[in-house]
Amino acid sequence: MKVTYKGDYALKTILDLALHYDKELVTTHDLAVRIDAPIKFLEQVLSELKKGGFIESRRGNVGGYMLARKPAKITVGEVIRFIDGPIEPIACLKGEYANCSDINKCVFRKVWEDTTKAISGVIDNVNFDDLVSKVKSQQEEPIYSI
Repeated sequence: MKVTYKGDYALKTILDLALHYDKELVTTHDLAVRIDAPIKFLEQVLSELKKGGFIESRRGNVGGYMLARKPAKITVGEVIRFIDGPIEPIACLKGEYANCSDINKCVFRKVWEDTTKAISGVIDNVNFDDLVSKVKSQQEEPIYSI
């Protein structure tokens, strides 16, 4: 699995929109500043996320972007697979793969299956509500007054 720049910006976009869920719409400009993304590239990411049903947009002078679903209903794995494709480290793990005559006796195949299961076990069990909670807990500053 390799997360591209587009995948990284897509994850950051979803997280930012999750942080603003049920609040105001997020403009492209504000989003670009907060996640440090080039606007033209971000527009491409937003377009893909909209096609994937992750986000919605509103036009007008009070327009912007918002999540199409609750943050708890979007996983990191779902976004990565949509933007960057399959997470399997090698093509022979796909069910329809037929380009290898050693596929049934390959000693490495089990290693790659276990690797895929381990990665899936993490990214498919982290949703954006979990990440929002982590961000918010990191922002809380300790109180030192008596």
